[in-house]
Amino acid sequence: MPTSRFEPSTIKNKVKREEVARKQKKAKRQEKLQRRLAQAKAEANDPLAKKKRLAQNVPRTLDNTREYDPSILTANPHPEPGPSTLASQEDPSSSANTQPEQEQQPQDEHAADITTDPFAAYFSGAFDPSVPPKVLITTSPKATRTTYDFCEEIVGVFPGAEFIRRKKGKGFEMGRIAGWAANRGYSHLIVVNEDMKKPNAITMVHLPEGPTAYFKLTSIELSQKISGHARATAHYPELVLNGFVTRLGHTVGRLFQTLFPPMPEFQGRQVVTLHNQRDFLFFRRHRYAFRSTEKVALQEIGPRFTLKLRYLKKGLPAVKNLGAPSKPLEFDTEDNEQEQEAQALKDVEMGESAPQEDSTPAPQEHKQKVVPPTEDEYLWIWKPELETTRRTFFL
Repeated sequence: MPTSRFEPSTIKNKVKREEVARKQKKAKRQEKLQRRLAQAKAEANDPLAKKKRLAQNVPRTLDNTREYDPSILTANPHPEPGPSTLASQEDPSSSANTQPEQEQQPQDEHAADITTDPFAAYFSGAFDPSVPPKVLITTSPKATRTTYDFCEEIVGVFPGAEFIRRKKGKGFEMGRIAGWAANRGYSHLIVVNEDMKKPNAITMVHLPEGPTAYFKLTSIELSQKISGHARATAHYPELVLNGFVTRLGHTVGRLFQTLFPPMPEFQGRQVVTLHNQRDFLFFRRHRYAFRSTEKVALQEIGPRFTLKLRYLKKGLPAVKNLGAPSKPLEFDTEDNEQEQEAQALKDVEMGESAPQEDSTPAPQEHKQKVVPPTEDEYLWIWKPELETTRRTFFL
């Protein structure tokens, strides 16, 4: 049965077939344009119609259809009324009496994490907000000029940052450097790793207790390569964290927040944005200018790069066999066992007859030296089997 619609493909002449197809496409575009203009004219007179259309035509994306994760903190902002909420509504005096107890005891695990995590001192106001955190920035061994240029850009981003070139040879493991920096008052350590003469990863260590976060680094663009970029000033920037909704995401966001002073300097009009989308962290730095009371213009300063979390460790990076010489090979024999028993008896007799004058403890130092651990303890690590679908995200 022939179709009622005319198809240009039935025309055998190539020139005529292309001409007819071109006219049909043009007619479709004009029809669509007229339909959109009529719709815009109708919605201009009726704003509620536009709101209704936008509410009904919400596109399905990977972000708004992500799989539910129990660690998402914004999953249910309006909980259903239960026995506890109904009782509090009926008896307001009981809720007033229990309010001090609720303030002392956090109701959820996330509040307990915030009060006990290593960043609590920063948010409690224990430090001077006018003094920027001391950040030590270094590279992997045998870095090239490309990595050094990127480190210079990073030094300009963090107000209290200092760059020190990493020496070659043994004894300069990341854990030893972290302990050395913690003993000298640094609050953070940033190590830029290099592969194939290009920076490919960043390790951020919060001192002196950790945690340690390892990020994959991609899409680097320095300030000089950004068209029409602005010049940075020495003012403390503002920080915008967007899209961190899980408990792991809040930990990463608080780690980045401790890299900047608590009190920004608004005179500089500089803002650093860390936008999380599908577990990719997009880093941008802009300067804003008020054109009018309603319009604001942005001018990018740079640099721009993208991070993706690979693992989060507890504490400082581990150093294997820290200060422990290798033990010689030993064999158990009967003679050795008899000698050990005789030595143990002798030690017991000497301990009983020893005077008790030296039993007073030795005075301890005021500041304990930070020593890196010998084994790593992972809080979270990315694995391919964790991403069961394309809609599974962790931050």
